[in-house]
Amino acid sequence: MTGPRVVLVGPPGALVPEAAAALAARWGVPVRDTDADVERLAGKPVAEVFVDDGEARFRELEHEAARAALEQPGGVLALGGGAVLHPLTEEALARFRAAGGAVVFLDVTLRHAAPRVGFNQARSIALGNPRSRWQALMDERRPVYERVATVVVPTDDATAEQVAERVEAALAPADGSGD
Repeated sequence: MTGPRVVLVGPPGALVPEAAAALAARWGVPVRDTDADVERLAGKPVAEVFVDDGEARFRELEHEAARAALEQPGGVLALGGGAVLHPLTEEALARFRAAGGAVVFLDVTLRHAAPRVGFNQARSIALGNPRSRWQALMDERRPVYERVATVVVPTDDATAEQVAERVEAALAPADGSGD
């Protein structure tokens, strides 16, 4: 199989980037975050891409970053929360899974996501009622997260390190590596 060792997906507040970093540290492999890749591609922070260029441009850059990252061998990949909504990204994840890749949906409830996110971000989730907007995003995204995932790992009441442990345990039977 080519591509990352594992791809983590989930909504804001699910600890996707934090758990990816913790998992990569446990395994001694590189971590890659598509939000950081978007910032490199755009030459500015994600929040500025949203404000200056709009969400549509951000999603285009996010897809480019996801496509490129799925071609890189080894490591742990953290996909941005909405990356899975791009049809070509979903197709790329399906090909990755078909080739034996693992995609983990880090699931979280609003109650636990709210304090993690803070609802003070410059992304569209911060517009209007942030709790209602987060729930609407999750209602839209949950079926896609579930469709692209190999396994689902809950992140409520967990630290990033605990989530990494849960991901490792969920993948151990499937990959047989036991590490």
